[in-house]
Amino acid sequence: MPSKNHFSTLYLSAPDVIALVQRKGIEQCLRGIADNIEADFLRWSAFDKSARVASHSRDGVIELMPIADDQTYAFKYVNGHPKNTRWGLSTVMAFGVLADVATGAPLLLSELTLTTALRTAAMSAVAARALARPGARSMALIGNGAQSEFQALAFHHLLGIDTLRLFDTDPAATTKLQANLQGTGLRTVACASAAEAVRGADIVTTVTADKTNATILTPDMLAPGMHINAVGGDCPGKTELHADVLRQAQVFVEYAPQTRIEGDIQQLPSDFAVTELWEVLAGERAGRANDAAVTVFDSVGFALEDFSALRFLRDAATELGMGQPMELIPELQDPKNLFGVLSLRSPRLRAAA
Repeated sequence: MPSKNHFSTLYLSAPDVIALVQRKGIEQCLRGIADNIEADFLRWSAFDKSARVASHSRDGVIELMPIADDQTYAFKYVNGHPKNTRWGLSTVMAFGVLADVATGAPLLLSELTLTTALRTAAMSAVAARALARPGARSMALIGNGAQSEFQALAFHHLLGIDTLRLFDTDPAATTKLQANLQGTGLRTVACASAAEAVRGADIVTTVTADKTNATILTPDMLAPGMHINAVGGDCPGKTELHADVLRQAQVFVEYAPQTRIEGDIQQLPSDFAVTELWEVLAGERAGRANDAAVTVFDSVGFALEDFSALRFLRDAATELGMGQPMELIPELQDPKNLFGVLSLRSPRLRAAA
């Protein structure tokens, strides 16, 4: 709760969050965010939930992702523009806010570009721990762009994956990924096609960027017991899986009303059977039916994951003494007199004069 007549917002800039991840270590950040996600998904009914609000354009999408419980409100602003790299910009850029429900005061303003990659990877690992066969050690990683290192490290640290089979239509992306994973303990194998990458993999992660209805995985690539982590199909008109892959699998989602619009299941009728992941984590619904079943996590990214990540950033910044106080809200001598801040009698204006 802010003190009377004075309030500041904690601001975590991009350099702050980079330094925070470096100080905590990427493994501990992934574990911390994953733990928060699991804990928050187990409080599913406590949250006021809605699908994100999206503004689509020819070259991308800008989205607002809100969520709240009875104490804390959060939102993320995020874009997805696959052509951005030609302008020297990230495909995904984001920031977010935590606010106090009781007063509406913004408590934290933080970068979320780097953090979104961490939370997406942490979410993938949480789902795979619930759905993949125990003992999975190899993963195909199709799409070796900006998200790929985070996915690789989450599965390595949180599930024990030790071998990655890699494919990207741009060989330079695979070379970049292999270079960035040097020294992590992961064995990487560059493959000439998606079909080659998938062959023999326990888990398949697809994380491609093109805003198209693609078929990265087809039914002939499936093998008994495979778990598919479909990350890239995350807005209307953007898919990665052939519809028959979904029909042959058990499909799990974050928040069904959003995934039916944005996920790979947008290709299928609105009554196509899916299970929300929170139900599996809470023990209310079964996960994998048996060792031979094919499971799909149709991941689109849900606001609750950003809530969990923002909580992690707030707590880690407090622990490490990081971030700066920011006067995002005017300081009022009289909270009923906003116009008074413009008066020359205002201490702020006198000091600046």
